[in-house]
Order: sequence, then C-alpha cells, then structure tokens
Amino acid sequence: MKHSDGQQDPQSSQPLISRRRFMQSSVALAGSGLVAASLVNNPNQAVAQATGAQAGSADNDITVFTHTTVVSNDADRRTYQDVALVVQGDTIAAIGNTDEMLSRFPNAAVYDGSRKAILPGLINCHAHLAQALDKGFNEDFGFPNSLNLPVSPFSLISEEEATLMSMVGALEALRGGTTTVVQNVGNIARDAAALAETGQRWVFAESVRDIETVDGPMSPPRLANSVPPQFSDRLREEGMQRISDLFDRWHGYDNGRIQVFPAAALVELSSPQLLRDVREFADRHELGYTIHMTQSQAEVDFMLRYHGMRPALFLQEHGYLGPRLFAAHARYVDDNEIRVLADSGTMVTHQASMAANRGVNPPVTRLRRGGVRMCLGTDNNNNDMLHVMKVAMQMERIQRADDIPGILPQPEDLLADACSGGASAVNMGGSLGQLAVGKKADLIVLDVMKPHLTPSGRILSAWLHNGQPSDVESVMVDGKFVMRDHRVLTVDEGALMEEAYQVGQRVWSRILQDGPLTLPTMS
Repeated sequence: MKHSDGQQDPQSSQPLISRRRFMQSSVALAGSGLVAASLVNNPNQAVAQATGAQAGSADNDITVFTHTTVVSNDADRRTYQDVALVVQGDTIAAIGNTDEMLSRFPNAAVYDGSRKAILPGLINCHAHLAQALDKGFNEDFGFPNSLNLPVSPFSLISEEEATLMSMVGALEALRGGTTTVVQNVGNIARDAAALAETGQRWVFAESVRDIETVDGPMSPPRLANSVPPQFSDRLREEGMQRISDLFDRWHGYDNGRIQVFPAAALVELSSPQLLRDVREFADRHELGYTIHMTQSQAEVDFMLRYHGMRPALFLQEHGYLGPRLFAAHARYVDDNEIRVLADSGTMVTHQASMAANRGVNPPVTRLRRGGVRMCLGTDNNNNDMLHVMKVAMQMERIQRADDIPGILPQPEDLLADACSGGASAVNMGGSLGQLAVGKKADLIVLDVMKPHLTPSGRILSAWLHNGQPSDVESVMVDGKFVMRDHRVLTVDEGALMEEAYQVGQRVWSRILQDGPLTLPTMS
C-alpha cells in the first residue's frame, strides 16, 4: 500500500487511495435547497421573527425549509407543525408561517419540508473514531477486552490507514445525524485535516498521560501485578506540548467550527501535576476539558490501593473538577463522589450503548437525582448517537423502578442530554443544541415517510423508539449542507468505504489465519 508520500507500505501491495481523493469541495453548498418535513403539534405557537435578516437580501446564504415539523428542544420542549424554518448564513433567522417566511425572504433557496421533521444536530461528547477497526470484536468481551488476540489489529495498519478508520467513524456519525463530535484520543494532529474536511463540528480533545508504570487502562490482572505509580516529567511535558501545538494550529478554524480541548487520559494514568497543567490550560483559554473516570472497578481499586481515595475524590483533591469538565463514564461512582461532582458543576458523559455491551448499568438515576449534569457519547466502535439515546432511555427506565414504569425519562429528556447537554459540554451552550432564532444552524432532516415513523402523534418519540440512522435525509452544520438527500457532500464515500473494506479484510484475515476465535459459551 502506498502512502501519500509515495512510499510503499510493506504490509500490502494494494494501492492506497490518497486522502485527498476522499474530499470533495463544499464551497458551493452554502445556500443549497433541499427537501424537508411535517408532523407536529401547535403551528400557531411558532412564529419567531428574524433578527437582522432582511427580506429580499441576497439569496444563496438563505434557505427556507417550508411546511415542516420543527422539534425545537427549547426550554418548553415545543414541537411546531407545518411551519417554515429560515436559515441565514450560519444562523436560524426565523421560524413561522410558511407563506409569511417566503414573502419575507423571496430570494431564498427553498427546501420542501413537507413530510419531513427537523431536529437539532446530535452532539457526541466522547468518541474514539479509529476503533471502527475493532467492530465485531470490542463489543463482546468486557473491559479491558478479555479475548486475547494473537496480534493487535492496530499493529497491522499504517498511520494513514488509522486515519482512514477515523474517517469511517466520522461518516457513520454524520449519516446518523451527529453534527458535533468530541474526538478524545492522543496524537489527533495525524487525523485533524481529514476530519476537518467532513464539514462536521469538531472538538479535538488531545489526550495525554504521564505515568510510566501502567500500560493502558487498569484491569484485574494488571491490578494484581501492579506496582506503585511513577510519573514522568518528560511524558507530561511532551503531552502538554501536543495540546499546545494542536491548539495553535486548529482552535477556532473555520469560524470556530473546530475547537481544541485539553484532556488527561484516565484518572489512574494522571499525576496531580498533569491534572493541574490540563486544568490550567483550559482555564487560561476558557476551554472545556475531559477525562475518563471510574470506567472500571479495577480503576477504583487501583486508586484506593495507591492513592487512598476514589477517582472523583482524587480529581477533587487536585483541583480538576469544575463546570467546564465533562468526565466520561462515572460507571462506579458512590454517593460521595456524586455529591462532589454535583457541587463542582462537573458534567458526566454517559456512553450507554458501550456500557450495556459491557454488562454495566451506570448509576444514571442517582447521578440525575444528585444534581449532576448529563451529556451523551458513543465511545468505541459504534458512532450511532440514536442508538445511544435509545439504550440510555431504556437503561434508565429499568433502573428507576418507578411506581408506574416506563414514564421517565421521556424522549425529550434524552434529546436534551444529546443536544443541550452536549452543547454545554463543548462550551457552546449559548449557540448550539436548540432550534431557535439566533442559534447556530446545526440541524438534521428526517424523512418521516417510513413505516416505522408514520403515522405518529409524536415524531420525536417515534424516532427515538423506532428510528434508524438511515431516516436522516440531510444534515446541515453552520448553515451548510454536509449531507443532502442521503448523499454525503464533503467526502468521496464510495472510495473511502472501498479502501476501508480492503484494509479490514487484510487485517482480520491475518488475525484469523491460525483459526477461529474461541468464544465464550452459555452454561
């Protein structure tokens, strides 16, 4: 396989498609028209006037979605039926009667929204996109993965192929209606240019660690054989330099569509000094920041053994908790940890589908009742936020054990987690997460003319319970269509998927060449 510099990859004789081949120009898309939707409740509530939008002003930066259904996710959780939504530039300029909006904006591009529904774009607050390579392996064997492969899949691919896997994950997210992704890994610089070209909104959360005596997340075997943690000034300084370099290059790119946040990787891999450095960088630049926290019992045991306190209390002790922190997982927190998380204003990002895959039921009900703010993420392998919302709702309904089961949470609660909560986590609570005048035009269009969605008295409920990612017909980010009529406009999807398929075939054939994997069996 040839790299972009023309070098031949020793692992393959297949030609590698240049990354540039994946990208298609999106310059002409800013004012494109489309086709949108209808099906909601009180049309007479809708009418919101444009702020600063002038009727008859230049055309191609204005799009009117006509006769559509708008699921606003506003404070009153309103759904508007048979209205028009107007996008001007990167902003929602008006919501109101279709005839009135067409009269006010006579030169706008028109998107027929009948038999469609428009929702805010979903926000994924915790993703490791390159692990698309591990689909069909990493979901079924616990955490850390207990199935000992003869060779690691990632040892069999080049850096450019790892970027390819990240792009596969980004495509899956885009097709399912995710407009913003927090990519939480180390060495994001490798993938940044390719991911930026998808047109999605990105938070590059550069993840750093400074421990020398632990290799990867804690597991029971590693815990049993662990030694006291030792930390490296060199690793910490190198990690903070990566954050700084990435920030200088990418933060604020394309009108703020890309942000860079600092991240300590995992609690058990972080020294107090690293935690202070990451928090200081975030405070200095007014950024969000993140960490993996209490994702396994082995992690909790490790922290108790060597630090004498549980993970969240360790973070509190060293000044890491705070209102701009969103901590991933919180699967094993106790009541005291919930209290300090709530008191500090720290958010928790709930990776419901991955937790369910691993047989874990995080204490979401206790977190909510304790006052902890929530957002959602996918984690590994699967980048389908609709699936995350479904599992999160079902998991919490079972967990709550209400007198009348199946009432809480409502679909609107999960949309709020995925959109408003996500917007707060990515430091854009004032501009993302709702369909309202003055908010950013990050939105998705659903085709409701599907047997599993029509007829429906509540389109959000129908979609959350019965929907599929393929129901998403179009996606707009910052007022630009990045997917239209089911066609991704920014990436050569066919070329990308063909190469991903070839890489996957090579990798998994190599892993399985000595015979099939030994799978656990039901007793």
